[in-house]
Amino acid sequence: MKVRIIQPAYTFNADDLQKNFESMIALMEECNEPLDIIVMPEYCDIPAAQKGKTAYRAAIAKYNVPFMEKAIEMAKRCHSIVFVNCAYETKEGKLRNTTHAIDRDGNIVGRYYKAHPAPKEDKSESVGGLEMDSSYSFNGKDPYTLEIEGIKFGFMTCYDFYMYEEFPQLARQNVDIIIGCSHQRTDTHQALEIINRFLSYNTNAYLIRSSVSLGEDSPIGGCSCVIAPNGEVLVDMRSKAGYETVEIEPKKKYYKAAGFGGKDKAPKPHYEYIEEGRRPWLYRNGGASVVQFDRDMPYPRICAHRGFNTVAPENSMPAWGAAVALGAEEIEFDLWTTKDGVLVSCHDDTLDRVSDGTGKIGDYTYEELLKFDFGVKHGEKFQGLKIPTFEEILKRFASRTIMNIHVKIWDEYTEDDKLDEIAGLIRKYDCERHCYFMSRNDDLLKKAKEKYPLIGVCIGAGAKPLEMVERALEVGAEKIQLVRWAYNQEMIDKARANGIRCNIFWSDDPKEAVELIKSGIDCILTNDYLAVKTEVDKFIKEQ
Repeated sequence: MKVRIIQPAYTFNADDLQKNFESMIALMEECNEPLDIIVMPEYCDIPAAQKGKTAYRAAIAKYNVPFMEKAIEMAKRCHSIVFVNCAYETKEGKLRNTTHAIDRDGNIVGRYYKAHPAPKEDKSESVGGLEMDSSYSFNGKDPYTLEIEGIKFGFMTCYDFYMYEEFPQLARQNVDIIIGCSHQRTDTHQALEIINRFLSYNTNAYLIRSSVSLGEDSPIGGCSCVIAPNGEVLVDMRSKAGYETVEIEPKKKYYKAAGFGGKDKAPKPHYEYIEEGRRPWLYRNGGASVVQFDRDMPYPRICAHRGFNTVAPENSMPAWGAAVALGAEEIEFDLWTTKDGVLVSCHDDTLDRVSDGTGKIGDYTYEELLKFDFGVKHGEKFQGLKIPTFEEILKRFASRTIMNIHVKIWDEYTEDDKLDEIAGLIRKYDCERHCYFMSRNDDLLKKAKEKYPLIGVCIGAGAKPLEMVERALEVGAEKIQLVRWAYNQEMIDKARANGIRCNIFWSDDPKEAVELIKSGIDCILTNDYLAVKTEVDKFIKEQ
């Protein structure tokens, strides 16, 4: 593909707005041959530095519309996919720093809102801020991607480039090209090259970045560039004003040896190699509250069955929260679907025991279920609790504990197994290594294992509880969940001999729990978390 980066002149003299705008438009009009991708810098509707909200807004009011018209004309004229950045006004009348994607026919097909607005952008005018809208940036979400003509684009704008912790998240989207409409007017050429090459190498994607020239001899800013996935600089404009053109192969990736002297010699992208040994609890969002992966979390463990449900309603935020606050290595919960397909958590498939409603969960829509009280039967202090959705659980507790997810709809062999949706939510909240599926449906667990290998699976009792070890070996499951009324020591010994972990459902007796640990049980599900945990910890400490 033929790629062009445009780097217009930019000055810190506020009076140069019109002059700089005209020279930028002249560069755009020089683009009149067939091209595949054109990228322009950040804030093209403010082509000279402006001080304060009023001046910013005045520039946007004057140049935004004519600039976008010229960008659309250029896309049509060059039959090119064009990426430009300028302010975008929402329906609420708020302005956002926005990268617009324009297809070859001049249609706007996507908008990326700068994920990390610079501090000045969203501060109030009273402290020198520009009051750009950043309300969208305070909720967790996947990196924005856009597919055009079979090419998957990711995006970064200026300040985004400094958020190195975002690089792995972007890499996980398997993008082909990262579009960077940028300024970064205080960085040296050397620093910008390091950042840009580091980004491409870590994401295994091409970077097409456009910035502004601060003068032909300026040692800072600029550096519009195209970088290959292996970190090779294909073109770097440094401080030159104008444009450069280069050919790229968007689907070409870079693969390296998986590690010196390791057993796994299959070539991998750099980020996959890094993910194998990552210790996210050291530095990812959540800091010390992000716990170790399921594979690394020490045994024995106590799993808060339906949360700490002797002190709060089962399968509720207070129950799970109490357990997590007390340091529960695992929590357990159950998943059903509503009539309209929303994944919710409740132990039973009926409402009668746990709420003031009656009938089956699957006979109600989610909105209808919200009319019922899921706390009052535990006690008046919990009156008003609503049935939790799976996504709400993930939002609150993802990576804060290991999640034993009992997918009840799989047990019932429902027509829609929701596997992709369930796994998609887990992936969205970056906790594939912090959870595992539990079910008695071996076929579904095997499917899940093959399709989503990072998520562990655990064999439930089902119709053949005494054959759980053999079933686990067939499925490739990491765990089995024994039931107290149908297991024996031989099963535990055989499981451990084959590297399979043994959960047991359940024990609320602290003394009994210690005996279970002695017999080789790895994880005890309990309804009375603190009492059981305290006794087991005391036993372990004495060993």
